[in-house]
Amino acid sequence: MKRWLVQHADALRDALRRIAASPLSTALSLFVIGIALTLPAAGWLLIDNVRLAARSASGVQQISLFMAADADRKAAAEIESRLQSTAPGAWRFVPREEALKRLQGGEGMAEIVASLPRNPLPDAFVVEPADTSPAAMDALAKTFAGWPRVAHVQLDSAWAHRFDALLRIGRLAVAMLGAVFAAALVAVTFNTIRLQILAQAAEIEVARLIGATDGWIRRPFLYFGALQGAAGGLLAAALAALGTHLLNDPVAALAALYGSGFALRGPTAADAAALAGIGALLGLAGAQISVAIHLRRFG
Repeated sequence: MKRWLVQHADALRDALRRIAASPLSTALSLFVIGIALTLPAAGWLLIDNVRLAARSASGVQQISLFMAADADRKAAAEIESRLQSTAPGAWRFVPREEALKRLQGGEGMAEIVASLPRNPLPDAFVVEPADTSPAAMDALAKTFAGWPRVAHVQLDSAWAHRFDALLRIGRLAVAMLGAVFAAALVAVTFNTIRLQILAQAAEIEVARLIGATDGWIRRPFLYFGALQGAAGGLLAAALAALGTHLLNDPVAALAALYGSGFALRGPTAADAAALAGIGALLGLAGAQISVAIHLRRFG
């Protein structure tokens, strides 16, 4: 086991030495890999932010439960207890007095509300489901409609289905784009390792003559490809974070005009780690293919 660890440590040091020995070539390769991973990552972030923006918008991806007009606080407490046991997601209780104040604050509504003999609005619960798929929201709405003292359940089911279809199309488009750029990343690594092998052809031939195994020869190239891909993934995360930061203030200003406090979500540490892992796997794949093909001439 110790010998195996020493061999891999030596291969890792050799790969790092090769990366440091050609900074310009490494920087160009990292730039290409970073761009290749940034575009699909940015597309995925865009879809996620659209989903979050739709969820934060008033009445979107929400289910409203309107109580019967004569329902008292005891009936509302029973509904709240059912919501706690069902745990469909987040919810809030909107008493009829609060609903009337909101209605009164609307443009041109103050006089109309003042002329009413009594408050005609019912108590209500606004539910933001954890699962916002159309099927899950339809099922929740049907469940809520069967609860006692619930007079009406409001859900824009058609809008939810359209929005879900748009998200699925967007995810498919990003996945296709990611597949194309993943192939490009593999090709870039393939060519980089090919040049490395050709440049060290004499060293490889000598190593073969003194008994070096294929595993010993190929290991530094594999580490080189994986390290280059991982670094490109981290660069992609940094570029996506920079783009999010630059767009965040204009998007927040636009959202404020619509009465929303929405802010763009940038890549998290987990997203950066995932991009680095994906880059490392693709770089490793490109290196493996290149080594398998080009080392045959030394066999």
